[in-house]
Amino acid sequence: MYQDTDTVIVAASRTAIGSFNGSFRDVAPYKLGSAVIQSLLGKINMKASDIDEVILGQILTAGQGQNPARQAAIDAGIPFETPAWLINQLCASGLRSVIIAHQQIKEDFGRILIAGGQESMTQAPHVSYIRQGQKMGALQMQDTMISDALIDFFNNYHMGVTAENVADRWSISRDAQDKFAFDSQMKAAKAQDDGKFIDEICPVHIEQKKNKEIVLEDEYIRKNISMDDIASLNTIFKKEGGTVTAANASGINDGAAGVLLMSYAKAKSMRLEPLARIVGWGQAAVDPAIMGTGPIPAIKSALSNIDWNIYDIDL
Repeated sequence: MYQDTDTVIVAASRTAIGSFNGSFRDVAPYKLGSAVIQSLLGKINMKASDIDEVILGQILTAGQGQNPARQAAIDAGIPFETPAWLINQLCASGLRSVIIAHQQIKEDFGRILIAGGQESMTQAPHVSYIRQGQKMGALQMQDTMISDALIDFFNNYHMGVTAENVADRWSISRDAQDKFAFDSQMKAAKAQDDGKFIDEICPVHIEQKKNKEIVLEDEYIRKNISMDDIASLNTIFKKEGGTVTAANASGINDGAAGVLLMSYAKAKSMRLEPLARIVGWGQAAVDPAIMGTGPIPAIKSALSNIDWNIYDIDL
């Protein structure tokens, strides 16, 4: 099944997904990334010094200090001599880090890389530009979570509006969106109850005044939500004829995830069993006004690059 030149994933890990202002509210994003890196090393008993490079995606970096990827790597015990760097391609950041790692392994089959992403939407700061001073009037603050992640720069409107644009253009009804959101919550709740996420979630230790909390479960899952609950919510971004609500839109969350990659030849030499291999990849770009459709041409590109079609895919 595997060729020596294949890029393989030998370990994968993630934190729990924390809700906005939830358990991770006081945890810096680099700490979330650090927990994942430590987990990846621990899963296969690998030494931190074996890692050749760490590449992480992160969008919200205002006020987070220099190179949060290197912060995460060093905090996890990766040696000073090992490069680590950050990429911001918005929603594609984490996947792009994996692609870059894959490309590097293709150039040098002996390399071992960690790739993934870390983010704390909760810790995105409010800022104000006062370099020239505030002559008079109220000081205006900017929420970097909104300005740097959720506002389309080109049209100057919220990501939720782009979702409404997609719904309008492709006639996706409010009912269809609500049903999809409900089904997603129910699937996640069942998977959580059945212990499906246990092996992939790494513990995050949170120091408190009197004790230490360990976060191991996703917080965003709503086990007791009903279709009536979802249907009762008002639309947010388009008052007349809108379809997008707090229940069927993307969540605002905190968390991190990562994978450890190497060539199959390297994995064999270290007696490591791959979880998966990277067969191919693709990329695309679309009109920012309908940014949510980006995966469609990207998937087509990926399939075309390896001469597959959609019917070759099981999941």
